Amino acid sequence: MSFQFIHMTAYSRKGDGKGRSASYVFNEARRDPAASVHVANPAPPVVVFGVGVDEVERLHDAAADAATMTPKDGKPRRIQKSQHTLMTVVASHPLSMEEVRGDPDKRREAEEWEKRTVAWLRSEYGDQLVSVVRHEDESYYHLHAYVLPADPAMRAAALHPGQVAKAAIMAAGPAKGEDVKAVNKRGDQAYRAAMRAWQDSYHETVAIPCGLTRLGPQRRRLTRAEWQAEQTQAKALKTTIERAREVKRKGETFVATTKEDAAKIAAEAAAAKAEADRQLVAAKVAMEAAMAAQDRAVAEQRKALSMMARVRQEAARVREATARLQRLPGALRSLFDGFKQSKVAARIRAAVESEMEALRRAAADAADRASAADAGHKEAEARAKNLRENLAETGRELATARRELAALRPPEPEVERAPGISTPALRRR
Repeated sequence: MSFQFIHMTAYSRKGDGKGRSASYVFNEARRDPAASVHVANPAPPVVVFGVGVDEVERLHDAAADAATMTPKDGKPRRIQKSQHTLMTVVASHPLSMEEVRGDPDKRREAEEWEKRTVAWLRSEYGDQLVSVVRHEDESYYHLHAYVLPADPAMRAAALHPGQVAKAAIMAAGPAKGEDVKAVNKRGDQAYRAAMRAWQDSYHETVAIPCGLTRLGPQRRRLTRAEWQAEQTQAKALKTTIERAREVKRKGETFVATTKEDAAKIAAEAAAAKAEADRQLVAAKVAMEAAMAAQDRAVAEQRKALSMMARVRQEAARVREATARLQRLPGALRSLFDGFKQSKVAARIRAAVESEMEALRRAAADAADRASAADAGHKEAEARAKNLRENLAETGRELATARRELAALRPPEPEVERAPGISTPALRRR
């Protein structure tokens, strides 16, 4: 057997003609001795989803005791015990418990089927699905699901797609020219169509990914060869789906990794740009400082040149005065030839010596100032030369920083795309 098996049954508190009531269902699920004589070695059920069987029974009985319905006269009253208040769904996997226990791969296959079945049940019944249990003491791996109706009247029939479809046809009544038999026949057709849709939903969601066929060979009178071909096709479809799922997973991983890499590259580029901007600002500040220093050096150089000009003028005046003093003794000698040599010479020497000493001091001061001005001029020229060299070096560093910034800007990333996987996020970047 490698085809899907799932069916649903509703129960009341009173039970059907065979005595199968909601209480019987709970007793059988718990493996009470009186209700599990069909099991050779009864074992407690394993809760797969929701609550245990005892809690399901408590919830069911409390809700059924409080459930009311409002008939046509408008006075609410309690529901009858014959009304269906519990919906159950049984799903079975074609693998036997012996196969599941003995083969890890088959165990994983059964667990994957179980996970998908529970997800499908939750999508079908939502919060009304209160429990799913697994029995491992029977021949095949299977699940029991328990659904409690959420409406105040606890109508389990509202959870049965076939009964809902037929009830809608019967409530609408016969069409023109139809009798009751024709309406009932149309209702049965709607019932079967709704149940086929229910089975198809399970097949598409659970059976196909698990490699199960929709129906078995006997129902469709297939030959053994046809049935084996269909099984092979189902397994191939399962393999294809698994491969597609793996490709999708790898594609999503690749996209996520690419996004992370792109984010890292963007962050590094932003950091590099910020560092380059900082270096540009620092270079600009250094350039401005160098230009200001150069301006100060030029001003000092002009000041030194001006001082040298004044020193030269002062030296020229000193030389002119010295020349005059050098001519003074001859004039004095010719003027005072008739006087007494000793007294006149003494007075002249005293007067000349005093003036000559003053002139010598003035000449010495002028020479010192000239030497200092010349040294200042040389120092100013040296500083100006150093500043020009620093300014040239700063310009070279600025050009280097700009080239580094251009090199740090990353090119547009070219991402190899997996087949069928688009990367719109990368194109936006």
